Amino acid sequence: MGIRIVIVGAGSAMFSLSLVRDFCLTPALAGSTVAFVDIDAGRLAAVHALCTRYAAEVGIPLRLEQTTDRRTALAGADFVINTALVAGHRRLKEGWAVARRHGYRLGGSLHVMHDEAFWINFHQFRLFDALARDLLEICPRAWCLLVANPVLAGVTWLGRKYPALKLVGLCHGFSGVFHLAEELGLSREGLTFEIPGVNHFVWLTRLAHQGRDALPLIDEWIATKAAEFWRRCNPSDGLGPAPVDLYRRFGRFPIGDTATPGGGSWPPWYHWDEATERAWHEDPEAWWRDVYFGEAERTLGKIRALVNDPSARITDLIPVEKSGEVMVELIEAIACDLPRTVVGNLLNTGEYVPGVPRDFAVEIPLTADGTGVRGNATTPLPRAILARLWRDRLAPVELELAAYAQGSRELLRQLILTDPFTRSLVQADALLEDILALPGHEAMRAHYR
Repeated sequence: MGIRIVIVGAGSAMFSLSLVRDFCLTPALAGSTVAFVDIDAGRLAAVHALCTRYAAEVGIPLRLEQTTDRRTALAGADFVINTALVAGHRRLKEGWAVARRHGYRLGGSLHVMHDEAFWINFHQFRLFDALARDLLEICPRAWCLLVANPVLAGVTWLGRKYPALKLVGLCHGFSGVFHLAEELGLSREGLTFEIPGVNHFVWLTRLAHQGRDALPLIDEWIATKAAEFWRRCNPSDGLGPAPVDLYRRFGRFPIGDTATPGGGSWPPWYHWDEATERAWHEDPEAWWRDVYFGEAERTLGKIRALVNDPSARITDLIPVEKSGEVMVELIEAIACDLPRTVVGNLLNTGEYVPGVPRDFAVEIPLTADGTGVRGNATTPLPRAILARLWRDRLAPVELELAAYAQGSRELLRQLILTDPFTRSLVQADALLEDILALPGHEAMRAHYR
């Protein structure tokens, strides 16, 4: 097999190492070329060196290339994985600091106090557009795997604007179903499930193990084991009191990032103040500080130590086992014509999730094989869940995309007004103007007239 895979934003060492690990543990892809692309030449060289050492330790023949020239890397590409975060965590934190001064807090604040903040998404949209145009010009037959956030807005935007682009959005949030299954005492072998919705807002509609309906086990777990689990789990866990309360209210269990900080800690009513959060065992501030940013910093420290020690074994940090991500599984299914089902994001053209517009991205089971990727129809969600999806996911994304398309500062203001912590026009205007005034936002100020 001699396919060419391009990773855009490969300077993220942990993510690139994770991908190379999966390539190394997929024998059907041996002999493939993996091209690393990043605008930071220093980080790029370090990641390339680490991945080269890992592949050598595992003993898998992969051709690993590196370049800061994206268009050169795309020549002959079969798959392009976009993992890039243009603005970076520093600019995200700078915006959060501004928002906090204006009364915003984590928890249901999906376009302000979240990593898909509107000032981050602006830079992402510009990259998405540029990369899509490059793909259609240089390697129009290549599949574009959008892993970088915002997946929901990104797949919706690109799918509408570039219908010829072979696009799939991927996110690991769905894997929260395995966390639930483990607590229910179910092994992954023989586990089947369905969790339709939109990215960061998916709900369990089917769960079976060895062919038997496993949904009744959830009620049994809540009645007999949940309280003990809550005593030992960390705050903001995907099986914590807040997700269980949502299950009781809506009749379907929220999976993965639907109700955790990774998806914006929706909904806001568990986060109005610190006392409310304590009552629900929620602490998104600590999650972002200690888990998201903290883990990244700790991992970066380990990677720097490996870079500076040529005698160290990379496999001591990155074990020789698959990561659980679906990117390489999807690539193998298409490249080798090995039919399999994965969870991914496509436009809802086949009404795979009833009640969602056909030109809006949905997260659903996809069938992938040598002919490409096809969406599968799913069980309808309850009307109450669809109503929240329209209000909290669909409407803000539509406002953001319209603001970006038109360069409209007024529509961007309307987006801020959808945030649950916005109390007045004065507050929204002050936040918008202070965000636009931050260093590095010159292009955004010019864009939003």
